[in-house]
Amino acid sequence: IIMKHTFLIKDWLSSFLSLLFPRCCVVCGRPLAKGEECICTECNINLPRTNYHLRKDNPVERLFWGQIPLERATSYFFYRRGGDTRRILHSLKYGGQKEIGEIMGRHLAVELLSSGFFEGIDMLVPVPLHKKKEKLRGYNQSEWIARGVSVITLIPVFTSGMVREKNTETQTHKSAFERWENVDGIFRVTIPEYFSGKHILIIDDVLTTGATTVACASAFDKVEDIRISILTLAVAE
Repeated sequence: IIMKHTFLIKDWLSSFLSLLFPRCCVVCGRPLAKGEECICTECNINLPRTNYHLRKDNPVERLFWGQIPLERATSYFFYRRGGDTRRILHSLKYGGQKEIGEIMGRHLAVELLSSGFFEGIDMLVPVPLHKKKEKLRGYNQSEWIARGVSVITLIPVFTSGMVREKNTETQTHKSAFERWENVDGIFRVTIPEYFSGKHILIIDDVLTTGATTVACASAFDKVEDIRISILTLAVAE
């Protein structure tokens, strides 16, 4: 009886607080309904999904051809400058809302799971941030996306086998060539033997030229029998 009353009080308190401080959709700004997290059902349905996980040799995979030994790759939705999806990425990356990464990670994992995209993958490897940048931001957004994927797939997240050695400038306003120069040789694998014979899934927030992701994957060049797949929350259209 006591537990029942405790749950009722918590439910009432949650409803009361949501009236005073309504949780809002990061895309449209409207108050979220009960059960919705960070994004309302309508905006979720309208996300410009790529569905690339259903296409072999899709445009994301082709981006990495000839650069890294790739098993498979996909991105969840399209990122358009000035579009609604920009708000999701901006809130996650610069708005301090790390939970968005975990929530969107769960959303994308649920949709990709039945396609077999995660089959045979041994570990999730979020693209690391430099220590200074992570301390300033308070978290690594890619790690939070990976956490959400892990909740659904039960594949472990591994964050201690690779480091980002150079604190690079933001890629946002750089040309394609400048992006490649900016990330050249910035990652280092610290425990190469741990990855030997493994199939890893590199996870990042947004894919543009692919420079950062290629630099990350290239750090595994000397690891024996490694297989690499790539997953990002968004891809620039």
